[in-house]
Amino acid sequence: MIQAPPKMTRCGIYRQTPTGYRAFFPATLPPTPPVKLEGELAMLLSDADRALGAINTIASVLPNPDLFVAMFIQKEALLSSQIEGTQSSLTDVLGADEEHIPTADVGEVVNYVKAMRYGLRRLIDDEFPMSLRLLREIHGVLMQQVRGGKPALTPGEFRTGQNWIGGTNLRTARFIPPPPDSMKDALDNLEKYLYVEDDCPVLLQCALIHYQFETIHPFNDGNGRLGRLLITFFLVWRGVLDEPMLYLSAYLKTHQQEYYDRLMQVRNSGNFEAWVAFFLEGVVTVSEQVVSTTKRLQQLEHNDIDRLIAANAGQEGFRLLRHLMQQPVVMVKDVQRILGVSYGKANTLIATFAEAGLLQQTSQGRRNRRFAYKRYIDILAEGTEMPTGENGGQPETAP
Repeated sequence: MIQAPPKMTRCGIYRQTPTGYRAFFPATLPPTPPVKLEGELAMLLSDADRALGAINTIASVLPNPDLFVAMFIQKEALLSSQIEGTQSSLTDVLGADEEHIPTADVGEVVNYVKAMRYGLRRLIDDEFPMSLRLLREIHGVLMQQVRGGKPALTPGEFRTGQNWIGGTNLRTARFIPPPPDSMKDALDNLEKYLYVEDDCPVLLQCALIHYQFETIHPFNDGNGRLGRLLITFFLVWRGVLDEPMLYLSAYLKTHQQEYYDRLMQVRNSGNFEAWVAFFLEGVVTVSEQVVSTTKRLQQLEHNDIDRLIAANAGQEGFRLLRHLMQQPVVMVKDVQRILGVSYGKANTLIATFAEAGLLQQTSQGRRNRRFAYKRYIDILAEGTEMPTGENGGQPETAP
């Protein structure tokens, strides 16, 4: 008996390719029938909208939101990279710069921060449109070769071969995205969907875009990280997030296996609703964390200003505190350069901060000493710890 060809479902179709492996060919967005926004899912969407509104409100009343935004970007970069298996701490990342990148893992996180800032600058300052071209540009920044690390596969270029997720080859892979020719059509549809402005809520659209990008998997490497960057870019671009303070990777890392399972559930059964619910729960959870963390950092700032007043730290002390809220790991020469003071004055100022309990030496010995604003970092670092023996996410592989 001749079997009928597989039918296209709500999410797409698994189909045997001429070369013998079974790949997934995604349906176009939006899904048909549309996502059912009713009952608990409708309430969850309302909660997520309010949660983002709370972030926008607290950002609007901060005297200098850039100080906190810079830290939240670095936290998102670390968490998203940890999902892919990067082993580094927030202190490692905050202490890194162009001249001092201790490991390839830290370099990957630094690249993520660069990619976030590059994309935001292109979208906001340059008013460059969301597009496939922009995604390629951002990927080129994200996948810059890190000293001591392996060279990236074709940074800034869409793949021309077949890749897969999980397993060691196409036969053992957990998931095989569409072949290159079909991938191009899927990307064209995704780019068009970025500009759809109908009655579909932006958060729902964002959840669908992230799912579709991860399913297409258009690059040889870095798809997970770029797909999570896309969440922030889209929400800022569409104006529902005033500042890039939503580090959603905190939720995705905590529920990493469910994250992968929900994406696969859509591909296997077309259950967009379960994925959207998971995504919105993440938005609510992380938004509450952002608001709480910001309030705690504000209170720490107020307390430490009082400490500096008691220590007679002077105007240079307040300027240094403001810098530490943007770069909480410093060396004496950094303070000398930032404040425009002598080396001796910078050294004395650091000693004053250490005596007041604001700075703690993190390096060994007396040469090239590094100091950390530890209480500030401790608040930011919550949720970024790497469990012992964690191997990270599902590998992406390309022949």
